[in-house]
Order: sequence, then C-alpha cells, then structure tokens
Amino acid sequence: MIFNISHFQLEVSEGNDDIKIVLTKPSSFDGDADADADYKAPNFARRFLSLFRNVRPGSDLTNFQLPPQFNIPKSQLQFVGESAYLFGKDLLYQCNNAGSPLERFISVVAWSISTTRAPAFGVAPYNPVLGETHHVSRGSLNVLLEQVSYHPPVAALHATDDEENIEFIWCQHPVPKFHGTRVEVEVLGKRQLKLLNHGETYMMNSPKLIVKFLPPRIDWIGDVNICCQETGLEAELCYVTSSIFGCRGLHSVKGKIYQSSSMKTLYEVEGTLEQDINNGEETIIYDAKKVFSELKTPVVENLQRIWPTESAAVWNEVSNSILSKNWSKARDEKSSVEDNQRKLAKERNSKGETWVPKLFTVSYSKEDDWECSPIQERVPPAPIVVPI
Repeated sequence: MIFNISHFQLEVSEGNDDIKIVLTKPSSFDGDADADADYKAPNFARRFLSLFRNVRPGSDLTNFQLPPQFNIPKSQLQFVGESAYLFGKDLLYQCNNAGSPLERFISVVAWSISTTRAPAFGVAPYNPVLGETHHVSRGSLNVLLEQVSYHPPVAALHATDDEENIEFIWCQHPVPKFHGTRVEVEVLGKRQLKLLNHGETYMMNSPKLIVKFLPPRIDWIGDVNICCQETGLEAELCYVTSSIFGCRGLHSVKGKIYQSSSMKTLYEVEGTLEQDINNGEETIIYDAKKVFSELKTPVVENLQRIWPTESAAVWNEVSNSILSKNWSKARDEKSSVEDNQRKLAKERNSKGETWVPKLFTVSYSKEDDWECSPIQERVPPAPIVVPI
C-alpha cells in the first residue's frame, strides 16, 4: 500500500487573513491509481540512519518528534478519520440493511476489516495538537474527530448517519515502542458500531501496527475480537503477514464467526474470502483493491464554516512546504505549530487550568484505558465533503 499524493488547495481572504486548506489523496494499493509526482519522500536510507542514531531499543516513542522529511502532508487525526469516511460505498448500507442478524454481522466484519489500513513505509502523518479537530461528511454520514489528549496521544471519533440510523464511536490511543529492528504500535481504545434500527451494538478492538526495517515493511498484525451482545454472535480475527525474499509482505486475515453461547463456528474468514464451512461455498465480503481504487479526495464545500482547529488548517503551511519540498520552511512551520502548543500548555499550567475537550467527555482507568463519549447526540454536516 502506498500514498499517492495529490492536493487540493483553496485560498480566500477574510480581512487581513489568508486561509489555506490542503487536503491530500487517500492511500491506495500499488497500481490501482496513477502515481502523482507532487510528492515523493527523500532517500529513506539517509533519513533512517540520521533519525535513529540516538534512539535506543525499548524506547517509548510516544513523544518522539519526526523531522518533516518523514511526514506525509496529513495529520494522524485525518488518517484516523479516513478509516471512518473512506470505504466501499455499500459497506455501511449492507451492515444496516442485511436481512438477518448473521448477515449483518458478516457485513460488520467486512466493514471492520476495511478500517485497518496501514500508511506507506518510511513516512508518517503529523502528531495532532491538543484540541485539533477534523470534520468531514460523505453523503449522509457525518464524521467528527477531536484530539482529546496529547501526552499520551488520544483521539476520539464520533460519526452518525441520519439516513441509515447508524452511529459509531471510537477512542484511539496508540502506544509505540522501538525494538531495534522494528517499531510496535499497540492501538488501545474501544470501538463501537451501533445499528440503531436493529438495537444492535458491535464492540471491537484494533490490531497492532508493526513497522519493520529489515526487511522494510509496515502492516497490521495480531488479534481482533468483534462481538454483538444482542445477537450473541462473535468473531475472532487474526491479522498475519509474511514476506518472500525480503519483499513487501503478503497480508491476510484469518478467523471465524461463531455463536457465543454454543461456541459453534458458523463461518470461517480468510483473506478477503468468507467461507461457509457447512457446504464449502466461498463469498467475497471485502475486495480491498476495488474499494481503494474508488476512494476520492475530500474537498472543501464551505470554507467559512471551517474551524481554526481543523487539521487541514492547523498544518496547512507545513503541508504546502512539504509538497513544494521546501524542507527548511517545513521544519520552521512544524516547529511553530509545536512551539505554540507548548506555549499554551505552559500558560494553562501557570494559571492552574486543565484543558477540557470541547466535543467529548473522557475518562481513564488502568483496566479500561481511555473512554470517550460524544457530547452531542448527532454529528452535523461538515464543510469538508467526500464526493460520491
């Protein structure tokens, strides 16, 4: 999977201020889209050697800051949001409109698989600043995210679809650690999808993200559990990867769907195929290449409604500099964003103030990690939209 970068830029004068918004193309599989020459990361070997010269095995990389040569022109908050609003056009519809609880559960499994997409090797999104937001609509689906904690980094997501009567809420807390030849990112936090017409709530977790340097690759691995208490259905999935002669890994998802009460296996899941173990028939439930080939770049529909905290506004000068390969300016602009965050934190500390999220209530416990609940019942339409 690679990042083909194209960008949409809009400038408007409001008084003395020039607003600039840069939105970049979503990730895609090799060969699914024409490569875009707007952005290509500098030589990785030289960047890698300089980057990890002073990083020791076992280090916690939560607060580690990448130089802009390692960044794609996009915030991690946008990257998380893309998992929610960039998907196959029928996936959420199938989750809600399948005829039986089992058919709906299979569709939810496919949708869950579609949300796990790895970035390109050797580059990463920006670390979102505290209070950063991202608000995007895709048809009747409205998605809103907020960075509710910076140390540690925690993002909250709320999405509602008024036509399908669907809601999903995520709380994402990545914990990266350096282990010499690899970086492991454990993704903590709960994910829930609610099919309100059916009174069904699906709970799920996220696999780990692994970045390996020898051979170079990045992928999701580990176990995912999906369960629906109302129907008694459950799925156990295992994300696995292997490589041939040090080349890009071969990826698959294996697992099963079963009845919780009897532990009876109803379906087996492998790769993009869901196999009925009763008669051996196979049905494609998620075709990743087809889905990624249809993804479109979000566009700004109403610039005046964009909040100053919007990711594309917070990082627009950094993104413009990266796209133009002006690394000196990119470094200065990135430092400016990060220095401003440190300044605001210092001011709050001096006044004895505690920052409070505007869109979510949050709580933390060692047992359940971070939990995020949206303050508003529904997410309003966004000024940034994904063309359908």
